[in-house]
Amino acid sequence: MMLLEKIREKTAHVGVIGLGYVGLPLAVEKAKAGYKVLGFDIQQAKVDMVNRGENYIGDIVPQELKELVDSGHLSATTDYDRIMECDVVTICVPTPLDKFKQPDLSYIINSANEISKRMHKDMLVVLESTTYPGTTEEVVKPILEQSGLKVGKDFHLAFSPERVDPGNARYKTHNTPKVVGGCTPECTEIAKTLYSTVLGAEVFTVSSPKEAEATKILENTFRIVNCALANEMAIVYNKMGINIWEVIAAASTKPFGYVPFYPGPGVGGHCIPLDPFYLTYKAREYDYHTRLIELSGEINDNMPDYVVERLMDILNEQEKPLKNSKIMLLGIAYKGDIDDLRESPALKVWEELEKKEANVIYHDPYCKTAKWKGRIVESVKLMPETVASCDAIVITTWHKHNVDYRMVLDNAKVLFDTKNAVVNALGTAVLSQTNYYRL
Repeated sequence: MMLLEKIREKTAHVGVIGLGYVGLPLAVEKAKAGYKVLGFDIQQAKVDMVNRGENYIGDIVPQELKELVDSGHLSATTDYDRIMECDVVTICVPTPLDKFKQPDLSYIINSANEISKRMHKDMLVVLESTTYPGTTEEVVKPILEQSGLKVGKDFHLAFSPERVDPGNARYKTHNTPKVVGGCTPECTEIAKTLYSTVLGAEVFTVSSPKEAEATKILENTFRIVNCALANEMAIVYNKMGINIWEVIAAASTKPFGYVPFYPGPGVGGHCIPLDPFYLTYKAREYDYHTRLIELSGEINDNMPDYVVERLMDILNEQEKPLKNSKIMLLGIAYKGDIDDLRESPALKVWEELEKKEANVIYHDPYCKTAKWKGRIVESVKLMPETVASCDAIVITTWHKHNVDYRMVLDNAKVLFDTKNAVVNALGTAVLSQTNYYRL
């Protein structure tokens, strides 16, 4: 039976390499669609949890995972020899940057090597990991062809960027539109057919993997640039005595030509702080300097320092030095109502505060513990006496749920809100409170 027919009849065996924030939700969706799915990961602990039906990703419904495992539609392994059982393999591994903001493709390369050793004819390989334009054809394709099989003749290869937004209540993997670009028209058709049988959203095709890779970079470059604009406006408007939050609210009344972005202590997560710099790296090959991306990154990276500077000014008004002050960070996840600490700007604020010799504690209802400089630090209970014992509370993540902002405001000596969380929760009447400050 040909692969396209297997996909349409959902008899194809599907492998997903990497069982993290992208891979596990994708594996679950494919299993829910009726495919037999095998997840691969180098971490035995993750594999064991999947095989016990234990969920560790916030956007997955735990009962659905358990039912899929119990029914035999989903399982996991560390044994890459089992790639030989698969008709389709999707690569969903990390693509970090090093300290010089250079792409680290080692996870992609290692995955491609593992597949190459075990490939068979009429297999589909899809790369989902965010990377620079050209990776699929220039890096992955040559490795896979070391098997002796040729793309477009013996097997199929495509790129389809992940579009995961942890904590988004409206858009999950299932209902988020997909973009697919294959190395040949047939590769594109087969990959599109796969995702069309899995997702309840449009699958949009582009002419090659490069366009698909560039699509993801454009999406997140749009975000990093506009975040930087909001952050720069916050800095300059504060100097001018202008309320940035009021300005954004007013600008948002315009029904065209404006999209609101909001300032904060920086940008976090795996996407916005990292993805645009894959293009910066690749652009050098074409003798082009991506000035806007790099300047945006510089502005956003400076926001934790700016937050600490503002806090120092606020405490100075109270005749209180930052050194030896007790500071609580309220929220340390990179975004609200999730437990994800990847690239969280709150951690950078924490680091800057400790450099100034402040005594830092934190509360986060979603992050009960955090690994901090080689030790495990626990979230303190958010009690009136704990809040009152601090010299300042700094809201670094806006958790819409599980935080009593009224209690915090009523008991804090100083409440510095970098996310406009208290106004969003309690209304503009809080602006009359003398202990309340906004970014």
